[in-house]
Amino acid sequence: MKQLALSMFKQPWANPLQALSQWWRAEDGAAYDKLFLTLLLLILAIGVVMVTSASVPVASRLYDNELHFTIRHLVYLALGCTAALIILNIPVQWWHNSNMALLFAALALLVAVLLFGRNVNGSTRWLSLGFFGLQAAEPAKLFFFVYLASYLVRRHEEVRENLKGFLKPLFVLFAFAVLLLMQPDLGTVIVMFATAVALLFLAGAKLWQFFCLIFTGIAAIGVLIVYSEYRWKRVTAFLDPWADPFGSGYQLTQSLMAFGRGGWFGQGLGNSIQKLEYLPEAHTDFILAVIAEETGFIGVAVLVLLLFLLVYRALWIGQRALAKNLSFHGFLAYALAIWIGFQSAVNIGVATGALPTKGLTLPYVSSGGSSLIIMLAAAALLLRIDFEVRLKGKHAISGGKHD
Repeated sequence: MKQLALSMFKQPWANPLQALSQWWRAEDGAAYDKLFLTLLLLILAIGVVMVTSASVPVASRLYDNELHFTIRHLVYLALGCTAALIILNIPVQWWHNSNMALLFAALALLVAVLLFGRNVNGSTRWLSLGFFGLQAAEPAKLFFFVYLASYLVRRHEEVRENLKGFLKPLFVLFAFAVLLLMQPDLGTVIVMFATAVALLFLAGAKLWQFFCLIFTGIAAIGVLIVYSEYRWKRVTAFLDPWADPFGSGYQLTQSLMAFGRGGWFGQGLGNSIQKLEYLPEAHTDFILAVIAEETGFIGVAVLVLLLFLLVYRALWIGQRALAKNLSFHGFLAYALAIWIGFQSAVNIGVATGALPTKGLTLPYVSSGGSSLIIMLAAAALLLRIDFEVRLKGKHAISGGKHD
């Protein structure tokens, strides 16, 4: 076992899959988190089944091919798995060393989408790459969280003791928010803000700074909603969707009807009525409504439990890394876990009417190219973090010491 660990870190770009398979068969345990991987595969399998079920009607009408969106989802899944395999080969230290380059790459992508992006339904969020449309906000989120984790390692004491150190990453977040709101994409801004606030709190920021940041963020979001007509309509529709069930409240009322029809055990797989183009975005943002209608409360509860356990396990990976003084590993794992968990919570809240409508996918379940690929990349990065923590322990390459 010791020789395996040493040989792996003497050649940091060596293929970890071979080492993982060897250690899987070892008597003293696996080299990575089998529970995390099992949960991920189960959620992905549910996603493939439900994307197929939810997309048949719209695929038949638009493309005369019932499996069009299923095939596309499988292609994106293959691309995401390929990206995941590449990331499994990259040492975590590389992300720490490249954090500034990744930050500027994220900003460049957000600027490029404003200059050359494709407009869909009034939003300019996609860069056309021929056969593939890249949603620039997705890699931007990942790269920003890498930068933030690296910053918290490099400036840990400054963040805890100095207001200037606490505010620096928030100025970077503000730049991202301005570019994202120009698309416009308030949902991504909220996800990034919530993740950044949570990570700063975990890094040891003072409570008064933490609460001031939360109140400021809520106030800013409130101003954006009040002074934007379409956002205001979404909020008013969320508060009383039945007041205008064929207008601003249409999407939410259709989603709620799907939940109501589902009952405890659902109508049966493939038997949703709302997916017959009554519910817009049935295979993407509102896929949970179709799951509820076809599998009922039990099916939704199982999926939510799997997502909860996945996020909990990712947080456990981060906690374990910090316990072994691997600060960058730990902070990055925390950031990825909070991101996945918060985006899942927002999507579930939107579908159930607990939150205003936002265009965010359900991680690993919804159909979506850029989102699925980047989320799989995040999962692979979590596995790599866990892999290095298990192999190297206290002597692994870390971005710095956690005080």
